[in-house]
Amino acid sequence: SGEFEATHNVMSKRGSPYLRKAIFQAALIASFKDPVLSDYYQKKRSEGKHHLTCVGAVARKMCNIIYAVLKNNEPYVPKA
Repeated sequence: SGEFEATHNVMSKRGSPYLRKAIFQAALIASFKDPVLSDYYQKKRSEGKHHLTCVGAVARKMCNIIYAVLKNNEPYVPKA
């Protein structure tokens, strides 16, 4: 449930390593340049998360955004 605190969380190593690296690098830049993703990154940092954990969370959110853009065939418009 929402109160569960896991002690050992790792990024899944399934799928294309090249795609994973590309999305992670894009998330690294988006963590500071995109207003929505930057706010999300700062929220995670304020929760005491490690920098790379926060970038991984931003990468996951970016995957959801990319999926929505492709599914709905609409451009991504950040809402600041």
